[in-house]
Amino acid sequence: MLASKPMNPPNIRVIIPAYNEADSIARVINDVPAIVDEIIVVNNNSIDTTMANAKNAGATVLSENRRGYGYACLKGMDYVAKQTTKPDIIVFLDGDYSDYPEQLTALVQPIIEQNIDLVIGARIKHLREKGSMTLPQRFGNDLATFLMRLIFGSKFTDLGPFRAIKYDKLLALNMEDKTYGWTVEMQLKTLKNDFTYVEVPVKYRNRIGVSKVSGTWKGAVFAGVKILGWIFKYSFK
Repeated sequence: MLASKPMNPPNIRVIIPAYNEADSIARVINDVPAIVDEIIVVNNNSIDTTMANAKNAGATVLSENRRGYGYACLKGMDYVAKQTTKPDIIVFLDGDYSDYPEQLTALVQPIIEQNIDLVIGARIKHLREKGSMTLPQRFGNDLATFLMRLIFGSKFTDLGPFRAIKYDKLLALNMEDKTYGWTVEMQLKTLKNDFTYVEVPVKYRNRIGVSKVSGTWKGAVFAGVKILGWIFKYSFK
């Protein structure tokens, strides 16, 4: 498949799903580099001041009352699709301040300079703050990426949520997952479509607040089931 032409300077939009991230969301927004054209926070049925804090920090704020990471991402994509000016690159970033938003510049660099389709921020061990990834989180991540290497011959080492993708390629993936399988779905469909991808090492720290997924065994198990479900679904296609 032929790659699209590189863009310079690119139009970059950031989509941040956020559920009860009142204490962190403004810090995330304020650390996003100035090269970004618009920061879109999708308030995913928060019961705190996430929405107000995001607006005050200068973000475009949308509401998605159906709980789920994928629902929030799809809401952001729907908003972007209705805008007159379309982006070249979409960046997905968590709202809990576990990622380092200032590393966005390094994350989009392979797309701009090397014409790569998808870039995953890889939370490699020596750049992770102690305790930032729980045992269930590390186990699920390692198992999923091992299976992708084994079954699909991929080179992915992480399902990190901090990622950048060409907008046209994102649309071509026809994303479906509404909850925890969003990240692995994107990576599996990238493999299936023969899109180009790389990983960029990123720092990772303890999030502000309590995780809604890895912070509970119920959330971790549900996420694991969703992730493995996508892998086995695509292994038989």
